[in-house]
Amino acid sequence: MPGSDGSGLMIITGNQAMALGAKLSRVQVVAAYPITPQTPVTETLAHYVESGELDAQYVNVESEHSAMSVCIGASSTGARAFTATSANGLAYMCELIHWAAGGRLPIVMGCVNRAMAAPWSVLNDQQDSMSQRDAGWIQLFCRNNQEILDTVIQAYRIAETVYVPVMVCYDGYILSHTVMPVEAPTQGQVDRFLPPFSPRTILDPARPKNINQVTFANPRLDERGVLCHGYMELRHLHQEALEKARETIAAVDAEYALVTGRSHGGLLWEDRAGDAEVLFVAAGSIASEATVAVDQLRDEGIAAGVVGIRSYRPFPGVELRAALRRAKLVLVFDKSLSYGNEGPICADLKAALYGGQVQPAVRGHIAGLGGRDVKAHEMAGAARTALRELELGVEPAPMAWLNCQI
Repeated sequence: MPGSDGSGLMIITGNQAMALGAKLSRVQVVAAYPITPQTPVTETLAHYVESGELDAQYVNVESEHSAMSVCIGASSTGARAFTATSANGLAYMCELIHWAAGGRLPIVMGCVNRAMAAPWSVLNDQQDSMSQRDAGWIQLFCRNNQEILDTVIQAYRIAETVYVPVMVCYDGYILSHTVMPVEAPTQGQVDRFLPPFSPRTILDPARPKNINQVTFANPRLDERGVLCHGYMELRHLHQEALEKARETIAAVDAEYALVTGRSHGGLLWEDRAGDAEVLFVAAGSIASEATVAVDQLRDEGIAAGVVGIRSYRPFPGVELRAALRRAKLVLVFDKSLSYGNEGPICADLKAALYGGQVQPAVRGHIAGLGGRDVKAHEMAGAARTALRELELGVEPAPMAWLNCQI
């Protein structure tokens, strides 16, 4: 049962876990615009602010484009800013997604993964956040509601260390509207882990200045004679920050474990993967479903395991190569599609393996688009099929569609 300060064990939805994580992080500005299935996140935060439980500015805006604009303005003045969205709302703020990243603003946003229209769907897949993979944000995926709460808190620590915004992604309805036990840390624990935001530079009316003005291709002196980076140099530094974020994500998760006793694996997590010859790779709740498929395969004598992608950007290529070192077969399940190619996780994994000493057979699967159920026995069946093809030397299809009824 929750304690008097709201900490302790409670039964809550993923959206409530997201809002509680933002509250415990002491966010100072919340930009709110409703979109299914994200809406309960901003509704819960509205209750926190209205009741006085959270001392923050709650800004109702007319669109997702404005929501990110408010977060950019707030973060630029040194405030800890938060918003949440889904699907077409995320697409509508796309211009500002790039702005927040290019401005190196440590904003945290919840992305409740939902299928992209058209055709219209309000159900789950991961096409929305995957479509923003090249915008320069860190993208962290959660497999359950406990991880959602903990990851929001970790996300601010990560963002304010490397000055890159963080998108905390979780599956709509499967997690957003499903209740499960969640252990909330005390406010004191979070305060010790996440000190107040101390920005490196802020906009101050007393000292007016321009930020992110037109940047030239080559470095040049400013009006004070200071050599400023060109556009390409700024992009290099942004990429460098994402690369360095690998260490930060792992270190922050390890430190969080010392405070709360909970670790979520840093960049990725494993289940029964140590001796596995057959490995499932996926992100979010579908990776949790894969752990049930693994249990079924283990009962049949097949050494199977799961590697769950927690950090999609930066992509954990080095860590995946280590995790897959014993595998002879890897099955990747993408809840999104890079049209004209294959699932984005599968493509990234193959690129990470290229040229290395570890070269398992890789089978990519598209699954769960638009809310289509993904069942453990279907994933186990895909593994059996791939194993048979491997033994028979059958050339597999470039990409398999799981439970596509054409």
